Amino acid sequence: MNSRSHRYETIATLLAFLLALGLRFGRLGELPLTDSEARLALDALQIAQGGSPELSSHVAYTNLTAILFFLFGSFNFLARFWPALAGSAFVFVPLLFREQIGLRPAAILAFFFAMDPAFVALSRQAGGPILAVMTSLFAAGFWIHRQPRAAGVFLALALLSGPFLWAGSLGLILTWMLTQFISTRQSEVRQLSSETPEMEPKTETRAASNIFPVRQYIPLLASAILTLLATSTLFLIAPQGLGAWLASLPEFFAGWIGPLAVPASRLFLALGVYQMPGILFAVAAILRGGWGGDRRAIHLSLWMLVALLLADFYPARKTADLVWMLIPLWTLAALELARHLEVIHEDRLETAGVMIFTVLLLAFAWMDLNALSLTPIPSQQGTIRMALFFGALLLLILSVVLVGFGWSANIARVGTVWGVIIILGLYTLGAAWGATGLRNANAVELWNLSPRIAQADLISQTADEISEWATGQADALTVTVFGVDSPALLWSLRNHELTVPLALDPASSPDLIVTPPQEDLGLAAAYRGQDFEWRQTPIWDSLPSFFLRWFTYHELPSSSENLVLWVRNDLFIDSESFQP
Repeated sequence: MNSRSHRYETIATLLAFLLALGLRFGRLGELPLTDSEARLALDALQIAQGGSPELSSHVAYTNLTAILFFLFGSFNFLARFWPALAGSAFVFVPLLFREQIGLRPAAILAFFFAMDPAFVALSRQAGGPILAVMTSLFAAGFWIHRQPRAAGVFLALALLSGPFLWAGSLGLILTWMLTQFISTRQSEVRQLSSETPEMEPKTETRAASNIFPVRQYIPLLASAILTLLATSTLFLIAPQGLGAWLASLPEFFAGWIGPLAVPASRLFLALGVYQMPGILFAVAAILRGGWGGDRRAIHLSLWMLVALLLADFYPARKTADLVWMLIPLWTLAALELARHLEVIHEDRLETAGVMIFTVLLLAFAWMDLNALSLTPIPSQQGTIRMALFFGALLLLILSVVLVGFGWSANIARVGTVWGVIIILGLYTLGAAWGATGLRNANAVELWNLSPRIAQADLISQTADEISEWATGQADALTVTVFGVDSPALLWSLRNHELTVPLALDPASSPDLIVTPPQEDLGLAAAYRGQDFEWRQTPIWDSLPSFFLRWFTYHELPSSSENLVLWVRNDLFIDSESFQP
């Protein structure tokens, strides 16, 4: 490995990091927090305000976010800051494993991690999943590089990141057991076919026993314990976190006996739609590795298969559980892609011609598919567009075959790969932008299944304006939330004094009340009510009928849940009893 290769790898990784920052931090605080996000953010806010909430197992996220809230105030952007930072830093993981996968595949893998829609979506959600993935891989990478103190710090943070860690750990353990079983069987076969079978296995055992000396475990455990104690208790400010993180393992096991959360078909749909280049090149790497006996490809394939099966059979599954499977998937894709990017200098013009031809045909096919999603089917126009779509793909295949036989197989292969990766790269970038949730108000993505909050900003703005009219201060009026179980609502109105009673006292007259839609409150004072659209839930049963529309524009019919903000009549400017 020369210095020039290291320089190119460093530049490529930095570019991938800048891309990751843009996709993860761009307009990060624009969308309202969902209920699942707001529940954790409210815990962090209570800690920042000196409270002692009952923490969830996402202790690392909650306590670290509480520090930001204490220093800078509570904002949507800060609620998602640590996941976005962890997701951006995730592109440096391949650097820690470049000796295992190579310089060029590591640089390619950094771009894959930066653009992957699943990683982008998780990085823009308040919570611990992306923290668990990043910190666990950093811990493994630093351990391999014989830096036990850094490994201990990240190991502790991984343990404090919630139950998401245990799914990945179980997959790695099962993969290790399978690889050990395969290695044992291969050793037995070699022993039977060798005249001196006892020499090689002993040498391997002695070498393996010296990889990690026992003395390295002492700084590992010391740094892990110190980080665990300091972070879980927030330096003794929130001591309840010390026991809260232990609930992550029982929570994970409880998912095995819980009700089904997401249909397994939706997991495979997410893979097929969002990870096209990964699947294409990973399958090629698996076939090549299986045919050639590449142990690295075989082990990564086993890890990918085990992680996929675990996500599929886990009853409490979510599409986010596929993230552990995406790590070996993209690694295999990077290993395979690195084999096909070398352009022979003498053939550069011909290769560029094949690449441009491939890009043009695939772009035409995609534009035709977009038009087809807006065309009635069955119809004559729809039939014509389908014929054009499949005709473009068939023409591309025939052209590549002819170039391979009549010109050069290398030119056909490299030019086609470059063209395909350009088109699929643009497609993945578009899918990553869609995974941010910023595509449009009606977009439905698979990586965040929490119902979208529609008018959080409008309801909080209305409450602030009423309060300012009546008192001169935007947060002076109290807000009563009755009959609505929505942490996102409490987060939106967090600047007001909130009460959540089990029942409304008929003799009371709260300033502002939020309820489900109803005709009358039955209270002593008179109120005026205004409807607000709150949760938007996609109607997934309609997906077969709208599949092509969803595939191209990610639009799907949805159902809405409304709330009513009631304001006491005397607080309005036009009220006779109004007193500012």
